[in-house]
Order: sequence, then C-alpha cells, then structure tokens
Amino acid sequence: SQWYLDVIAAGDLVDSSPVRGCMVIKPTGMALWEGLRDALDARIKAQGVQNAYFPLLIPVSFLSKEAEHVEGFAKECAVVTHHRLRSVEGGVGVEPDPSAQLEEPLIVRPTSETIIWHMFGRWITSYRDLPLKVNQWANVLRWELRTRPFLRSAEFLWQEGHTAHANKADADKEVLDVLDFYRRVYEELLAVPVVKGKKTEKEKFAGGDYTTTVEGFIPNTGRGIQGATSHCLGQNFGKMFKIEYEDENSNKAIPWQNSWGLTTRTIGVMVMVHSDDKGLVLPPRVAPTQVVVITIPKKGASDELARKADEVTAQLVAAGVRAVSDTRTNYTPGWKYSHWELKGVPLRAEIGANDLAKGQVTLVRRDTGEKLEVPLATLLQRVSLSLVEMQHDLLAKATAERDSRIVRATTWEEFVPALDKMNMVLTPFCDEEEWEDKVKELSREESLKRAGEQGEDARTSTSLAAKTLCIPYDQPELPAGTPCFVSGKPAKCWVLWGRSY
Repeated sequence: SQWYLDVIAAGDLVDSSPVRGCMVIKPTGMALWEGLRDALDARIKAQGVQNAYFPLLIPVSFLSKEAEHVEGFAKECAVVTHHRLRSVEGGVGVEPDPSAQLEEPLIVRPTSETIIWHMFGRWITSYRDLPLKVNQWANVLRWELRTRPFLRSAEFLWQEGHTAHANKADADKEVLDVLDFYRRVYEELLAVPVVKGKKTEKEKFAGGDYTTTVEGFIPNTGRGIQGATSHCLGQNFGKMFKIEYEDENSNKAIPWQNSWGLTTRTIGVMVMVHSDDKGLVLPPRVAPTQVVVITIPKKGASDELARKADEVTAQLVAAGVRAVSDTRTNYTPGWKYSHWELKGVPLRAEIGANDLAKGQVTLVRRDTGEKLEVPLATLLQRVSLSLVEMQHDLLAKATAERDSRIVRATTWEEFVPALDKMNMVLTPFCDEEEWEDKVKELSREESLKRAGEQGEDARTSTSLAAKTLCIPYDQPELPAGTPCFVSGKPAKCWVLWGRSY
C-alpha cells in the first residue's frame, strides 16, 4: 500500500533505484539489517557453522542438473551471456560485443544450492569430513514481476546456510534448530509473532524433501507472509552432483543436506506490523537509535540546555544505550518531535527550561505516547525499564492481534467469508495437491464474485486467492474421521490458510 511506501521513505530506510525492482538500502535500513545479522550470525556460529562466500555467477548447466529445482527458479533467473561491451558504431552508447559471447551462459545467483553442492563434492570424501556446515551472507537476484521494497524485491540481502550430515536424524534436528533461531529473530528482536510449521508438498522448496517455515501476519492487510524457511533437501543434491563419501564401514554413502535462509524481508514485516500513521515504530532491541534527547529552546537558555542534553546523551551512551541528541535551534520542538517519530526512535527525552530547573527530563514512548517526568538521577534506570517494557508490549500487542485473526473453519461455506474478514483460517484438510489447487482457484473466484468484480491482474503480488501458509507444528486435536473442509475426504491435519504476499 501507499502507506507502507510512505512510512519506509519517511523513515529513511530505503530509496528507489534506477534498476527496476531493486532498492537502495539507506544507512538506517542497513543498520537494522546489520543488527539482525550480527545477532543471528552469533547463533549460527554457536552451532559450528562457518561463514564462507561463493560466486555470484552460476553456470546454467548447474541448474539444469536438477529438473525440479530449475523449474522452481527458471522464470526468475537473470542470465549473463557476454563478458564485454563495445561502443555502438556511428552512435552514442554501448552494446554487447558479439565476439565476447560466453561459451556457457551464467545465471545471476537466485540461490546457491547448485554451486555450493558442486564444491561440497570436492570437499566431502570421508565420514570424517562430516558434518560440513557453511553459511554465506550475500545478495541474490530473482526477477519478480511486481515488487515492494523489503517485502518482495528483485535483489535482496540474505543469509543462506548449507550443511551436509552423515544421517537423516542429524539433518532433521538441525532443520528444527535453525527454524527456532528464526522464530527468535522475529519474536525476540522484531517483536513479531510467528507460526512455526511445515510447508505442504506443493509449497515446499523445489527439489527438497520438505520445508519448514515461520509465518507472520500483517493485520492491516489481513495477509500472511513467509518469514524464513529451513529446508531438508534429503540426498537429492548429493545424487545430482555425485557427492559420495566413504562411511565408517568403508561403504559408499551420500550425505543428507539442508539449506536455510532469512532475508531483508524481515525489515518489511516489522514495519508493517508495528508502524502507524506517524511513521516507523521500531522495537528497542533492533532500533539503531533507542533514545533521542531533544532540547526545547528558550531564549537565553539554549546553550545551557544543549550542554545538559549532550551530557545526558553521553551518560546514556556510556551505559550502552544507543542515544543521540538533537539540540538544533533552527527547528521548533514540534518539528523535531515529528522528525524522530517518523524514524521510529523508541524513546524521546525532552529537556526544556522547566525540566532543567527541576532536574528532570520528560520521557515519551513512541508506541503509546505515554509521558513520564523522570529525575535525572534515575534516568538511566527508567530508560532501561521503558525499553524493556516497550519491547514486551509490542510483541504482546501484535500477538493478541494475530491470535484474534486466526479462525477455524470446518466447511467451505465458512472459509471464504472468514478470509474476506481479513483473517487467516485454520481448517482440517486432506493434504492433497489437487484440492490445494482447487482451494486457490475457488477462493479467488468466490472472492471476486462477492466483491462484484470480473477478474484481477494476473501480475498482482497480492492475489485474492487463498494458499496454504503452513501445517502448524502446534496441531489442535483432530478426531478420527474428521472430514476435509473442501473435499469431504478424511482430513490428515490442520492447515493454516491465508492470502499472502
């Protein structure tokens, strides 16, 4: 929506670029990503995973080795065909040099499974080489038709972990361990509640055995959004790239493989969940600036106020609080308040002449607007407590809203009306791909009919069709014989559906 675009622009997170679908992440946006990156990187390394870097360009033949994998990404790939440009004859500009055509086209990295498993084939020869665990922080390019900064862009930043294991049990355990890392990123850092679950066969990663996911919810649009995924690839890529090793019994074996990733989409989800019409609302744990100390100028007292503001700011910084001061006198206090509200700074500490005389500051929370007069002697303790309270309250508020928007439907007649009320819907389901396709088709048709519309743009990134978000790991009781809500066949599980990004 335009509201989202306005919020991220006013918050100075991102700017448009001359390249279609690609964004310029500005320093504030990059600081948010760096905070998430550093926290997650520490958790990943604690699992024995090491960082590495692999080429941006991948031979097209690598993707062709796994039919299901290439089918999943073929429509999104950008292709490099020449290695040199030349000046246009008799004109202005440049063009690909026909004599510089590559023998084999190269794909700009949409994901790195194929090239990493090519390298793993060199590195894994014995059971002593396992487990092998690497992660890279990189950019990828997927040629999306309709893009939105952070939420769905052609180029984005991410981490992708790739690991090889001697047995399925170890691979399965890691998949769930990493999935919980991602839950913690969302819930503990971004204050965004997520549902952990498993993707259906239709929605799983192309070429993998199964995919697990954390799914978020955007209340003001009523849409689900995939937060991060952790995949068990089985032995498919090992077979594809002929990765064999000698096990402890001197027999040939193929390793079990995983891949898992989290992207800059996290920032967009956080913005959509917490922000308001005043601008960004940033959770304290990830906010690049946690406190801004603002002076309220008064003739004859401005210098003294500025000195006190800088002194208070220095004390906060020394205590580990990310704080800045705004002592500008060429802007009104109201303008400065609005400026920092747009940027989502969690706490504002106001210092005016009256505050100075009383030895206090006025502390204002960004999310609630609550004001507290705080003695300077106890400011650090109050700031620390307010930051903790705000982090807790943001998650509690978002969780309550999300939970109120998950409804159960046991019949088709209940399903689309629940979607149209901007909910996610939990249903008993037969878990068959044919019926999953039918739900997508029928829900779109019925929603259009209810809205009195003839059709929707096939290129839209926010279709009216419902899709499976996940099979939640937290499953309600499913009595034997419970019918699927759409097919009437025996249901195998509860599935969470929604419209999504």
